[in-house]
Amino acid sequence: MALFEIETQAHIVIAWADDESKARDTLYDYYPTEEIIRVTKRPRDAWVISKSALGICGNTNPCDTARDCLAKAAGDKVHAIRLYMQHTGSDLDRAKKVIESNMVIGW
Repeated sequence: MALFEIETQAHIVIAWADDESKARDTLYDYYPTEEIIRVTKRPRDAWVISKSALGICGNTNPCDTARDCLAKAAGDKVHAIRLYMQHTGSDLDRAKKVIESNMVIGW
């Protein structure tokens, strides 16, 4: 398997796949309505993201609940925030912070 970078207008998805066709299928499993701009086979087995380039500092522990809400919402931030509020009882401000921070650190 190879590591592929799949870019759409809204996302860059990193996925393991046997070939480019299966990498495209992986994207469509999660984002069936998104149009692929680019698919690139990565030259190495690792993907590195600089936290400082993303403006992340301090605690970066992902939230499983937020990630589950993002998955159920197919990456739709507003829908994920609503799901998180419904699931946890959090207010809008807290839910927005949790969902957005999990989007930044990758879900």
